[in-house]
Amino acid sequence: MLTTVHRFQSIRHQPIRLQLATTTIRQFSAFGESRRLERLKAEAQSPGNSTNPTLHAEFYKELLRANNTRALIAAYEAQGAAVQHAPQCLSLYAQAMAKEGRLDRLARRLAEDLSVARNGESFAPSESDSATSSASLLGKNRRDILNSRDYTMHTNPNDWANVLHSRSNSSNNSSINGLSNNNQNVIPIPVVLSEAFSWSKLGRKMGASLLYAVLLLTGLSVILDQQGIMKSGSMAGNAEVEPNSALQSVTFDDVQGVDEAKQELEEVVQFLKNPEKFTEVGGKLPKGILLFGPPGTGKTYLARAIAGEAGVPFFQMSGSEFDELYVGVGAKRVRELFAAAKKKAPCIVFIDEIDAVGSKRSSKDQSYMRQTLNQLLVELDGFSSNEGVIFIAATNTPESLDKALIRPGRFDRHIPVTLPDVKGRTKILQRHTTSIALEPTVNLTTIARGTPGFSGADLANLVNQAAINASKLSRKSVAMDDLEWAKDRIIMGAERKSAVVTEHAKKLTAYHEGGHTLVAMYTPAAMALHKVTVIPRGSALGVTVQLPDGDKTNYTKRELYAMVDVAMGGRAAEEMIFGKDEVTTGASSDLERATSVAREMILHYGMNEKVGLVAHSSDDFEKLGNDSKNMIEEEVKILLEESYSRAIGILTTHKEELHRLASALVEYETLDSEEIKTVVKGGDISPK
Repeated sequence: MLTTVHRFQSIRHQPIRLQLATTTIRQFSAFGESRRLERLKAEAQSPGNSTNPTLHAEFYKELLRANNTRALIAAYEAQGAAVQHAPQCLSLYAQAMAKEGRLDRLARRLAEDLSVARNGESFAPSESDSATSSASLLGKNRRDILNSRDYTMHTNPNDWANVLHSRSNSSNNSSINGLSNNNQNVIPIPVVLSEAFSWSKLGRKMGASLLYAVLLLTGLSVILDQQGIMKSGSMAGNAEVEPNSALQSVTFDDVQGVDEAKQELEEVVQFLKNPEKFTEVGGKLPKGILLFGPPGTGKTYLARAIAGEAGVPFFQMSGSEFDELYVGVGAKRVRELFAAAKKKAPCIVFIDEIDAVGSKRSSKDQSYMRQTLNQLLVELDGFSSNEGVIFIAATNTPESLDKALIRPGRFDRHIPVTLPDVKGRTKILQRHTTSIALEPTVNLTTIARGTPGFSGADLANLVNQAAINASKLSRKSVAMDDLEWAKDRIIMGAERKSAVVTEHAKKLTAYHEGGHTLVAMYTPAAMALHKVTVIPRGSALGVTVQLPDGDKTNYTKRELYAMVDVAMGGRAAEEMIFGKDEVTTGASSDLERATSVAREMILHYGMNEKVGLVAHSSDDFEKLGNDSKNMIEEEVKILLEESYSRAIGILTTHKEELHRLASALVEYETLDSEEIKTVVKGGDISPK
């Protein structure tokens, strides 16, 4: 049993011994090759053989056989010209460079330094020889090309070896026969130069291609535009004009504060509902209706209400939508709009801000603008009043429209949509608060009386801001305080609570606003006080608000004088309390308003005896002579000085009341009309 195991173990270790023997043989072989390379290297680099190409070639062959190409390249490049120019050494060097994949470097080196040395004389390729050699194939600027990164060289190393051997044999034969090497035919080396990839070159090519494409497209578009091809095709893909059915839910009940305009538009609704009623006796309704008035008065809302009452399609476009870069597009859109309206008759076509396309024509206008207006005029003439299409236009500046557009037969019925009065503002507030929870104590009539000059859009904004303020205060309904806060915010501006105001500045502002307030209280024909505050709002450090008892369209001479006196009250109070040297720049806006009213009284209203009953516009005033101008300016100055004297007199008489009012403003910051009266009389007010 023991003998069997021993035999098995011997058989098992035989492969290991064989492997060790093989490894040992390889190590001895490698050691022998290493000793041979060391010996060849020592012989080649010995002082006596340093220029012997044969020994160096033997050394290079052993390195190449051992696949040590890097050592071969380093050894070759470290030798002198006698070894480097030897064909057998150069051939081995070329093979090593090929295995390393460094053909570009090999080609550059040969193109620059190649020369064959024989009998102590250098041999360089002649002009005829360069025509067939690899280096001369690159032309005169071969060094620039080879040194450039824009090209990559491809060649076969075997061709280099063959050519070098051929050239060496050719040189030996020519020396034996006594012939010059320049007359021998040398085998050319095939070399391929391919353009190398470069990101910068790719970017330049792409940029140049893009530039050429843009120039080509620009030129093509100009040609098509001049030929009229693009003009006709630019709108070809647009869909047909369709009515806006989402805007037909508005009725006359939703439009408040413009009762007169609604009455004039009732007959339009009746015509759309029952056109036979008007055509039986031969009557014709106007084809075009022009709604004009200040912004926010409800012109667009009225047009929608007509369509909603009549239940007819409603086409809406803005005047700016007809304008386009390309000539003829605006006119095309006009034709499309009118063609679509004929198909949907009876209907309403509403053009908002028609002054954008229908303003007065001038020779300086662009041709496409005149074409659009001309097309609109032609289309209006081509419509019959009995076709059931009503054209409604809206504008804020009717005076800017072309006369041909508003003549009879086109937009010949002009309906003003003015700012609402107190009754109208109350109805508008009631309409806008239907969807808002109001407290029972809210009095919308009071808010309406305190908002003269407000349009329907302003009142809608007031209600919206009041609702937002109530939500911020976590209230379930809108209170009167919220509406008052929103009204003051619109009239006086937003409070600047973050503004840093010193006690002295606050006191000065209190006397300034108190001067306005007292002059307003004791000047006959002055508007009633609404509120005064020393809280910075907008660009002002304090504000005194006056509101008329009702809507006013005309002002008397006494009322205009009162306006100037109230404006002078602030500056007069500063001078009386703090002295002439302590007046501030806060009265600049007051002086501007006072001067504006005084100039209008003299120039426009004829309220000056010396100037007389004449009216001068701003342009006429510039054309007046120097004497007339000086006289007018002198009368304006006299009027302002007299007003200032009256304000000083009122404040001097009620100086104690001014002190009480200023102290209350410093303490409470904001006072309404009732609180002002209580403070002036010496009473106490409860803190808010």
